[in-house]
Amino acid sequence: MADSTPFLPRSDPSEDSKKSPSLDETIEQYIGDFGLAQLVQAVLVSLAWFFDSQQAFISVFTDAEPTWHCTQFPGNHSSSSSCISVSNICQLPANAWAWDRPVYSSFISEWGLQCASSLIKGLPASSFFAGCLAGGLLLASLADSYVGRKNTLLLSCLLMSSATFLIVFSTNVWIYSALKFLNGFAQVGVINFLCFALGFLSLPAIAFPNRNYSWKVLYLWTSLLTLSYCIFVYFFVRESPRWLFVHGRKEEAVSVLKSMGPAKSINITMSLSDVEFERDSWNADIYSALKILIKRRWALKSVVFNALSELPASLLTFFMVGKLNRKSSLLVLTILSAFCNILCSVLRTVSTNLQIGLELVSFFSACTAVNILIIYTLEMFPTCVRNSAVSVMRQALILGGVISPILVAAGGRGGLVSYGVFGVVIGICGLFVLCLPETRGSTPCDTLEEEEHKETCRRNDRVARV
Repeated sequence: MADSTPFLPRSDPSEDSKKSPSLDETIEQYIGDFGLAQLVQAVLVSLAWFFDSQQAFISVFTDAEPTWHCTQFPGNHSSSSSCISVSNICQLPANAWAWDRPVYSSFISEWGLQCASSLIKGLPASSFFAGCLAGGLLLASLADSYVGRKNTLLLSCLLMSSATFLIVFSTNVWIYSALKFLNGFAQVGVINFLCFALGFLSLPAIAFPNRNYSWKVLYLWTSLLTLSYCIFVYFFVRESPRWLFVHGRKEEAVSVLKSMGPAKSINITMSLSDVEFERDSWNADIYSALKILIKRRWALKSVVFNALSELPASLLTFFMVGKLNRKSSLLVLTILSAFCNILCSVLRTVSTNLQIGLELVSFFSACTAVNILIIYTLEMFPTCVRNSAVSVMRQALILGGVISPILVAAGGRGGLVSYGVFGVVIGICGLFVLCLPETRGSTPCDTLEEEEHKETCRRNDRVARV
């Protein structure tokens, strides 16, 4: 009798039911619902952007050009009248005017740069954002390498605190700019815009009590605050268990999960041993993120920040992110922001109140778009290159900060140069979102192979529908 064994043996139902869980399922199964331990970790990591924001906007107080007044000339009314009629102090003799506040209230007055070019006055601020560009490309890659998330965060904050402290001892604009570059270089690559906005809003609270002291006192206070935060990071922040597992450090991943999970739980060691994962991804080339972006045409954009709009924009994103489609939201918000910017350049001479209203709408739209873009980027990239990809996205944002001081200075002569450029750039960059996939409701991947497979399935589904 011929053998009746089928060519394809029937699969054992018990084997199908024992399919290995994914890393996400294992972690969620062990940790359970969102609890206090996870909240503490999220808050501690998010606080990094509180101090990052302080350094980004501290120049509003330290680099401002102080107001001045004409000195009195007893019995010489003609000299006093001629002084009042002149708006440029560089056209007056040194004894004909004086600063309204102490000379050490700004680096411009302390170092006598009131007659320097706009390029020199804006050099420290531009150096800071240039440092952000350089640091983001290097430090963010470390987070995906053997250094890890926690050590990169600690290293960045220590470097930022040290550079901020050294600014107190700067003696000229060149040393000041170099230290601002180093300060920007150390900016961390994990973004939380709620803490970023709160950090911005904390600056007036620090600046007001110290208004009669040197501008360097602000750098001293923010340096000490950042240093204190570093201590909390070292002792209380845990390394990412996902990153630890991706890099083959299972025991440490188990230890972190045990510290965050409930006391009575499943055997996490056994669960992790069953997780399906591509071991080759441990050796992923973290410096290939730029090549990946270019190959797969994942476009990024940049907008301008404003604290007045960031806080409500962050809250709106927090409550609405589960209901918003990424592509359509970004497209609508960027077009709205661009439209308001262009209107500002056209209607700036019509009504001041109208211009302020358009500015607020533009900033609010841009900040909300940035918040959604961060979430969009996190959902789009796999774990092995996610931090590098977010950093590249952040560099696109900061690129606008490098040239913004020049645009702002040029905007004093014509609004078309500043508002017009911002509007056109935001509008054009927003259109590139049409080339990106929708990620709402999708599951994040751990490896590039998983991401490629998911994209292939998505493409096949579109073809099948047609």
